[in-house]
Amino acid sequence: MPTTTTYSNMAKTNIYLNFQGNAEEAFNLYKSVFKTEWSAPIMRMGDMPQQEGMPKLSDAEKKMVMHVALPILGGTNIMGTDMLESMGHKLKIGNNTTISLEPDTKEEADRIYKALSQGGTDCVAPHDEFWGYWGVCLDRFGIRWMFNVPKQQ
Repeated sequence: MPTTTTYSNMAKTNIYLNFQGNAEEAFNLYKSVFKTEWSAPIMRMGDMPQQEGMPKLSDAEKKMVMHVALPILGGTNIMGTDMLESMGHKLKIGNNTTISLEPDTKEEADRIYKALSQGGTDCVAPHDEFWGYWGVCLDRFGIRWMFNVPKQQ
């Protein structure tokens, strides 16, 4: 008999959307449609600590959305970011929508990543970032998955 994994009430799934400079405009529309409020304040690219080897951001790029989250229906959140052309990001069908998983533990993120990334591309193994434990991959079927275990407050 197959075994199943039981997930806690903390684990969740979100839909992550990428934009080329108009994330805030899109999310303001979605906010009005769903009549909800941000899950947390909008984080701007300029709020991000400068990473080693990362190019300096222009003033316009610093104002772009690094992360926004909005509850929609049935406990689902949509999240989004602006892609930066200066960092080689180019929006295209296939990288504009991501299923974002928030497992309870790093070990669970690693397990799911290992299974979904086999035969995949554009993979970044989960690792520690300033906001939490994060990784991403495009599975062999062309579906983009993100793994994020937020830092405990």
